[in-house]
Amino acid sequence: MDGGTLGLDFTPTDDSNLKPDTPIIVVTHGLTGGSYESYVRCILAPACSPVEQGGLGYRAVVVNFRGCAGVPVTSPQLYSAGHTDDLRQALFYIANQYPGAPLLGLSFSLGANVMTRYIAEEGEQSRLMSGCILACPWDLAANNGRLLETYIGRNIYSKGMGSNLLNLLRRHIVPLTQDPEHRVAKAITLTMGLDKPTLDVFDDTFTRIAGGSSPPWPFDTAHDYYVHSSSHKVLGDVRVPLLAINAADDPVVRDVPMDAKGNGWVVMALTPNGGHIGWFESDGGWGQVARWIKRPVLEWLRAVAEDLVYERPRVKPLQDVDGFLKEVGGRDDLGCKVIEGGGIVVGNEGQSGVLAGL
Repeated sequence: MDGGTLGLDFTPTDDSNLKPDTPIIVVTHGLTGGSYESYVRCILAPACSPVEQGGLGYRAVVVNFRGCAGVPVTSPQLYSAGHTDDLRQALFYIANQYPGAPLLGLSFSLGANVMTRYIAEEGEQSRLMSGCILACPWDLAANNGRLLETYIGRNIYSKGMGSNLLNLLRRHIVPLTQDPEHRVAKAITLTMGLDKPTLDVFDDTFTRIAGGSSPPWPFDTAHDYYVHSSSHKVLGDVRVPLLAINAADDPVVRDVPMDAKGNGWVVMALTPNGGHIGWFESDGGWGQVARWIKRPVLEWLRAVAEDLVYERPRVKPLQDVDGFLKEVGGRDDLGCKVIEGGGIVVGNEGQSGVLAGL
C-alpha cells in the first residue's frame, strides 16, 4: 500500500466458457521482462488453449513488475529479487476474483527468485498450491561473483543486464524523483551517471536502496541485498510441491542448490544444456527453433492441477477495507485495489537490447 502499481495480464481474454474453479497459472517474469516475452508465451499458449485444440484449458495471469511491460511507476520504489510483497498482494486480487480456483506458480529468472521466496515465506499458508521455477539465480552473491570471473560474463551478461535496468529507470525518472530529498531520488541522480554498469554496480547504486519496502530496505551494500534476497537458503521452508529447473551451461546461474536443503517438497532438475531461459531445439526447417522446456512444464502443471490430492491451505480470508482488498488479521501495510482495467496485450516484442527480460 505504498502507492505502487502492478500490471496483471490475464489470458484467455474471453474466459466465459471456463468454470470458476479452472486452474490459474500465476507467472512472474525475468529481470526487465513482462507478459510479452516469448519464454512466457511459449508455455501459456498451449496451457491456455482449449482442451479440444490440444491445450490444458487453464487460465493464466502474468504479474508484471513495477515499471515493466508498460506498467507505470507511481511510488518511489521499484522491484527486486528479494521483494515478495507485490506478488503477495497480486495473489490477494487473483484469489478474491477466483476463490475456487487452484493457483499454480510459474516463474522465470529474477521472478523465479521472488516466487521461491514467497512460497518459502508463506510455508503451509502459501496461496500458490505449487511452483515451477525456471532459471532461478538462487545464491545471488555467489552467482554474481561467478558472473564477474569471465570476460563474457562481465562485459556481455552483467553489463547487458545493468544497461537494461538503466534503460528502465530512464523511462521512469519523473515519478521516481518527485521528492528530490527522498533517498530514491538521490540514488537516481547517482545511477544516471553510470556508464555501462555491471549488474552489481547498478544494484549497489540503486537496487539496494529502492528495490523494496522498509524494513529491510535500504541495505548498506549490494552484497547485503544479495545475502538477504537469495532463495537457496529458504528452500527448507517450502511446503508445497516445487519443481526447479536450471541448465548446467547457464552463463548467469552457475551455483545451483541441487540438495534442495533436503526438502522432500522440492524437486531439483539440472539439464546439460539450455543456457539462461533458453532450452531450444530444432523445429523442423533451417534456422527454426522452439523451446522444448514447455513439454515438462506443461506435464508438471497438469499433474499438480489434476492428479495431486490437494488440501486447500487455511489462508486468512480477504475483506474490503476502505476500497482496499486486505487480509483479515493481516499486515496493515498490505492491500490492493483496481485502478484501471481492460485492454489487450498484442505482439511479442518488448524492450530491445541484449538480455532484455532476463
